Amino acid sequence: MGTEAHAIELSAELDAKREALLATLGAMPGVAVAFSGGIDSTVVAKAAHLALGARAVAVTADSPSVARTELRDARELAKLIGIRHVVVRTDEFRNPDYTKNDGSRCYHCKTELYTTVESLLPELEVSLIASGANLDDLGDYRPGLLAAAEHSVRHPLQEAGFTKADVRALAQFWGLPTWDKPAAPCLSSRMAPGVAVTPERTRRVEEAEAVLRSLGLRECRVRYHEGDLARVEVPVSELPTFAADPVRGELARALHALGFKFVTIDLDGFRSGNLNELVPIELKLRYRRDEPTQAPAADEL
Repeated sequence: MGTEAHAIELSAELDAKREALLATLGAMPGVAVAFSGGIDSTVVAKAAHLALGARAVAVTADSPSVARTELRDARELAKLIGIRHVVVRTDEFRNPDYTKNDGSRCYHCKTELYTTVESLLPELEVSLIASGANLDDLGDYRPGLLAAAEHSVRHPLQEAGFTKADVRALAQFWGLPTWDKPAAPCLSSRMAPGVAVTPERTRRVEEAEAVLRSLGLRECRVRYHEGDLARVEVPVSELPTFAADPVRGELARALHALGFKFVTIDLDGFRSGNLNELVPIELKLRYRRDEPTQAPAADEL
C-alpha cells in the first residue's frame, strides 16, 4: 500500500494550505468524500475526518473497473483514518455510452458515481460531495469533472491551492502509508479509445498488471488495444530486463494465457495518461478547460 511515512516538517506555505483545507471542509455541514483509496482522496478523507468528525463519510465505488487490491486498500485506509466508510455498487457497465469508450468514458463513469452518492446523502446525513481533484488535474484532458460540476461536487484540494506534490507532502506529514503510492486509475482507463470496455477485458488487465508487479514493478501499465493487443509500459530503466529472457518469455506466456493475442513492450516506457493522445480532437474541444461548466476529472487515462 506504499512505504512507511516518516515525519516531516511542513513549510509555512504548505501549513497555510493545510489550515485552508481544514477550514474549507470545516465550513461544510457534512460531506461524502468520493474515496478511491488513492493519495488525493485519502488526504481529503483524512482532512474531512479531522474537520468534521462524524459528519464526514468516505464513499467508495465498487464495479468491474475497480481492482480488488484497490478496494481492499480503500477499506484499510478508511479504518486507519477512522472515517465512516461506505462501499456502493455502481452500474456504469450497463451504460452503452460508457462501454463504447469513445473518449468521454470518464464523464459517464463520474455521472454514475455522483448520481449514486447523491441518492445516498439523506441516508448518510450529509449534504455535499467532495472529490480529490488537485490543481495538477487541470492540465490534461479529463472530462469527468463536467459530471462533477453538474452535481455541485466540491474540490477542497483545488480550493485550498494544493498541487500533487503538496498532497504527497501533507500525506507524509500525517503519516498516511500511501503518501508515495503511484497513481492507480480505474482499470477501464487501460482501454484505448474505441476499444469497448467489458468486465472480461478489465479482468485481463488487472491480472496482467498483477503479473508485472510480481516481477518487482511498482509503476506499470498494460494498455489494451484493438485485436487483443497488450502494450506493456514499464519504466525506461527496466526495459533491458523486460525485453530479454527469461523475463520476456515469462511475461509473454503469462499474458497470452490471459487471452491477449499479441504482447508488445513500449520502447517509450511508462507514461501516465498517454492514451489521451488517441482521443478525437472533437471531444477534446468539447471538454476544453475554458468552458465554465466543464472541468477535468480526478482520475487519468
